[in-house]
Amino acid sequence: MKVVFLQDVPGQAGKGEIKEVKPGYARNYLLPRGLAAEATESVLKQLKKQEEQKRLQAKKRRLQAEEIRRKLEKTSITIRVRAGQDDKLFGAVTAEDIATAIKEQTGIEIDRHQIILDQVLKKLDIYHIAVQLGENVEAEVKLWLVRET
Repeated sequence: MKVVFLQDVPGQAGKGEIKEVKPGYARNYLLPRGLAAEATESVLKQLKKQEEQKRLQAKKRRLQAEEIRRKLEKTSITIRVRAGQDDKLFGAVTAEDIATAIKEQTGIEIDRHQIILDQVLKKLDIYHIAVQLGENVEAEVKLWLVRET
């Protein structure tokens, strides 16, 4: 019996694969648990349509990420912080602080987990911060830490 696997089944097949299995295994195990469906023309058309939709959505997300990257790389973000002698900050600037500043100054909402900090920001300076916007799309934001007046 030919089936299309709807989920990964270890030792058998991955999601979306079409495979010939024994009829009893299909009827008694795969089909009742929703792990596979019989490989009819309608099921194959439906899977093909779903794959096309996923591909289009991924392309749309990538285009949106590219647009956000272009906007972010044109701007510079300024955060005013309290600092002591030798330009050392009282505390540190976190990814959450940077995400909030980006939202306030550009209107672009970035999750704090997308911000990649290589070092702890504890000094007044200009930093180049990497932001992971999507699959293979990374932006660099210029961040100014200036003394609060």
